[in-house]
Amino acid sequence: MTHPTRSKNGRPVHHWRRDIVELAALFTAVAVADAVANLIGHGPDGPALLLISAAALVATAVFHTWWARRHGHAPPTSDTGARPLPAAGQAGPEGQDGTVPGVLWRMRTTVRDEPGSLAALCTALAGHRVDILSLQTHPLGETTVDEFLLRAPGELAAADLTRAVAAADGAGTWIERADTHDLVDAPTRLLGLATRTALDAAELPLALRQLLGRCTIRQSPAAPSRTAHTGPGVPVEGVLEDTVMRLRGPEGGVITVERPYLPFTPTEFARARALVELDARLGPRVPPGQDVLTLPEGAAITVRRADPGDLEAAKAMHERCSARTLSMRYHGPVSDADRYLGHLLSPRFGRTLAVQTASGRIVGLGHLLWDGDETEVALLVEDDWQRRGIGGELLARLVGMAREAGCESVYAVTQASNTGMVAAMRGLGLPLDYQVEEGTLVITARLEASPAARRLPHGAHLAQD
Repeated sequence: MTHPTRSKNGRPVHHWRRDIVELAALFTAVAVADAVANLIGHGPDGPALLLISAAALVATAVFHTWWARRHGHAPPTSDTGARPLPAAGQAGPEGQDGTVPGVLWRMRTTVRDEPGSLAALCTALAGHRVDILSLQTHPLGETTVDEFLLRAPGELAAADLTRAVAAADGAGTWIERADTHDLVDAPTRLLGLATRTALDAAELPLALRQLLGRCTIRQSPAAPSRTAHTGPGVPVEGVLEDTVMRLRGPEGGVITVERPYLPFTPTEFARARALVELDARLGPRVPPGQDVLTLPEGAAITVRRADPGDLEAAKAMHERCSARTLSMRYHGPVSDADRYLGHLLSPRFGRTLAVQTASGRIVGLGHLLWDGDETEVALLVEDDWQRRGIGGELLARLVGMAREAGCESVYAVTQASNTGMVAAMRGLGLPLDYQVEEGTLVITARLEASPAARRLPHGAHLAQD
């Protein structure tokens, strides 16, 4: 029985030509069946003809089934532009959100520097359906360090990749998970890091750890007593010692970068040295810009980045602060407060915000200091300007900077009696941890994930001596 087709508005449409053809076919089939029945019933070879007809019918059915499977009803992909469907269990080329499925890995291995070594490695990866997205080679004389960005099937474990590489004579293999940020090619990434460093001196440590991955960076200022690896004892070209590199600091000190789990290559050393040299040539600098805010009581203040040029104004603020305020901030003799300012105002060790009145006087300072795998925040507000919301404003801005830098937490060292700092930390609305260390209160705030945060990959750390 035929099924009427439907028009665009959903109403059935009958085709009378199709009905006539089907009716004629029905009468023809009846006539043929009657003729065959008479032939089989009255002819001498009726049973034989019946068996032959059955065999022919079976053969026709088998041929029709084979032909239907070989030539499907779907149009060829060359005619429609459609891509073939993936095999069972295999992800398609693109997900619904536009991302390519699979697991991204960063892998580094060492092979002999001879023809065919890299080809054998690529063949081993291809045997596991691993796609090589990018490749960098670091020649080391008799060997070459090859660094890959790979996309592997989700079910393929890191151990399987390592075994496949070892079977292709890859040695010292190191592998870790990557993400879409690693898809940016190396020259573009280096230019971006150089731009960040050129705009803000505080970005140098952040750029170094994004360039080198998991590492610890220590910045030691120049000191009168210099050993072979401090101050001018480090040559201009720097020192590379396996998993440690030492670079001449922009202001005479030393930048020490350590990565115990993986030796640095000469290429990485050259890139890091280029960033440090760029920073040294540009000198101390902070990006311009300021925000004018109106306090609840009506007074206008300006919040801006501070730099070493604000040293005298900061010392003048110290003189106007009470001994109690200074002791709560610096946790030591009040007479030593001024000597910390040079370090705090230097963009080499973090970022500082200054609060300035309409007359140009600094009445508040907020510091964001790189400290190992954590980040310290500290506030100092002049006595006459306390309890006006300045501390909370500074702290919120510092936490925003920490998020942008990819920090996972910030901590403040204070005293339980410093109710202003405790209230400001609580006002962030973030999960807080409290710990008492040597008579001081350490409050740690765990930062929530921020989509706009710049990633600092591979868990790199910073520290200062």
